[in-house]
Amino acid sequence: MFRTKLLHLPKLFPAAPASSDPTRLITSCLPDSVQNPTQPESGPTQPQSPTRRASSQLSRWSRARSLRSGRRLSWPALREKSESADPLTIPPRSPSSSSTSSTGDMKEQIDEMDGLDEFGEAVNQGKQIYMVSDGTGWTAEHSVNAALGQFENCLVDRGCPINTHLFSGVEDTDRLLEIMKQAAMEGALVLYTLADPNMADAAKQACQLWGVPSTDILGPTTEAIAMHLGVAPSGIPRGAPGRKAQLSEDYFRRIEAIDFTIKQDDGAQPQNLNRAHIVLVGVSRTGKTPLSIYLAQKGYKVANVPIVMGVDLPRSLFEINQKKIFGLTINPAVLHAIRKARAKTLGFHGGMRSNYSEMDHVRSELEHANKIFAQNPSWPVIEVTGKAIEETAAVIVRMYHDKKQKCLMPGISKRY
Repeated sequence: MFRTKLLHLPKLFPAAPASSDPTRLITSCLPDSVQNPTQPESGPTQPQSPTRRASSQLSRWSRARSLRSGRRLSWPALREKSESADPLTIPPRSPSSSSTSSTGDMKEQIDEMDGLDEFGEAVNQGKQIYMVSDGTGWTAEHSVNAALGQFENCLVDRGCPINTHLFSGVEDTDRLLEIMKQAAMEGALVLYTLADPNMADAAKQACQLWGVPSTDILGPTTEAIAMHLGVAPSGIPRGAPGRKAQLSEDYFRRIEAIDFTIKQDDGAQPQNLNRAHIVLVGVSRTGKTPLSIYLAQKGYKVANVPIVMGVDLPRSLFEINQKKIFGLTINPAVLHAIRKARAKTLGFHGGMRSNYSEMDHVRSELEHANKIFAQNPSWPVIEVTGKAIEETAAVIVRMYHDKKQKCLMPGISKRY
């Protein structure tokens, strides 16, 4: 059904010219002085082909991830380790080399890569996860984040530190293989979403040859849908220049929802509450605004109304359809910590006094909000403590559609 052309890696990286000094088919993130140490001259010098190194962007990402996780790269230790190792170089591309002979040479060079995992651990402590995409990387990133959520206990206590690297816009094989070599050097797990079957096959072959654990996130799903529909996929990334992006009705609906939500932020224009699909009600710093924007990007017109002690809620809030209103609440201790950080950014410190971040005031506001929620039992109240915006949004969307279709089952508690 699918007509794809298999990509043979040996053609991309032919065997290196015979030499007395062995080379390894791997690239290094080290500086030039470490990667290419000077060697004593022995006999007449012969012209050497330039070596290829990993892109500086890969090095910057590795350093940034290490610094962000609180572990600095120990360059002196790496230099000492590299002095006893052979220079890590890549054989130059030579079109005259035959593909049959290069296959065996490539496998021999891969077999010689002893101590690679140890060297990679020195470069960056912790387990590495590489996410490779020919588009924006949204699918790969969210899939990995969802999977990492299953290892929360291990990640929180730093029992298994994880460093994730996202490589988006990978559209040529040279860059793809460069990333795979970097992954082999660091002992990383590679997860890729490549729409082009040739690119996906190249990634699979490279990972098999270099012993890199990998998983194709997009391929199996695409094949299953193709078998179900009986139609071959295009194999073109969504963001490809040659692909026409159609401005559908859904696109304009989302733009309109975002524009509406921004104008309705923080209780503005209460006369337009009847036009909203969803109305969020809660005290300050319960995440009403970011949650509203997230829902708006999915096409929902959202308005949010703050609950403030001493200020009456707008009358229009009680005149609209009450099934579209959702209350937000949060743990007092968590809200107190959030408000303290917010007060510092607003300059409420030193001689300036404000009860905004005081614990007693926080508790009083939450009690005031709970009284309002109790007076309006048709408003579902969602506990946002410890929940990501995506999780809270999923609860709201599910309940919104359940109410719309009138299939909401009666619950024991209205807290979610």
